[in-house]
Amino acid sequence: MTTDVGSDRGTVERGHSNGSWTVLRLILWGADYLGQKGVRRGRLDAEHLLAHVVGVGRLQLYLEYDRPLTTDELEGFRPLLHRRAKREPLQYIIGRQPFRELDLEVSSAVLIPRPETELLVGEILDWTARHERAEMTALDVGTGSGAIALSLAFEGPFASVLATDVDEGALEVARRNRDSAELGDKVELRLGPLFDPLHPGERFDVIVSNPPYVAESEAVTLDPEVVEWEPKRALFGGADGLEVVRGLVHGAREALRPGGLLALEVGVGQAGPVVRLLEDTGQIRELRVRRDYSGKERIVLARRA
Repeated sequence: MTTDVGSDRGTVERGHSNGSWTVLRLILWGADYLGQKGVRRGRLDAEHLLAHVVGVGRLQLYLEYDRPLTTDELEGFRPLLHRRAKREPLQYIIGRQPFRELDLEVSSAVLIPRPETELLVGEILDWTARHERAEMTALDVGTGSGAIALSLAFEGPFASVLATDVDEGALEVARRNRDSAELGDKVELRLGPLFDPLHPGERFDVIVSNPPYVAESEAVTLDPEVVEWEPKRALFGGADGLEVVRGLVHGAREALRPGGLLALEVGVGQAGPVVRLLEDTGQIRELRVRRDYSGKERIVLARRA
């Protein structure tokens, strides 16, 4: 069998005509092809892609391993596998990514939400459980897909959440996710950088951001799925990765209510410098750093005095 997915159309069709292209066989073939292209989880991705084409959950495929695939299913699978072989992220191909209790639309206009950011939301919700106030408000700076803002509105005690982004394409994705989650009455979207979209005098109980924090020099260390496909303006934070973080720390001094929480996701090795930036403001009463699932310092939490 040829492993060139671009030239394998005839092979796939002949395999189907004699009944040999079953679910399992196509998964194994797809896994082998993706592995040759450098995809690390080739079988898992092949399963996700085929489940998407067939219209069932991935685990349901395990009950259908011996089922012959239709011509339409084979033809639907082939271009998706080809895209993944070019290292386009699985989430962009499928167009969805689960995040906590939500199922979000994603596209190349936004970063793919990650488990570390789920932890960030969890830390904020834990904090609000201990410090809940009436009519709490939150600001999500650089919302992207809306993952943070929508999760806070869906799971938390917030009366309203404001989500901002510098990219209109990202806000369109967030808007569709907001409407899908039926949170239009609680989540407002505005265009602009950092705190520019705020109205005079607006203050918040929580300010949160997963900002661009990758240093430009680290681009060569990133996987192709990240550096070649995800939006660079949402990835890179200047020479040291802290360019946007500095603006967040500076602007939060005015936008955060006394006793309010500033919650930031940061890059590896950045927690210490970010803590020092916050300490230098002279306005912080409590500082905490939380680790991600791999044990790296990933979340900085600061409460305004």
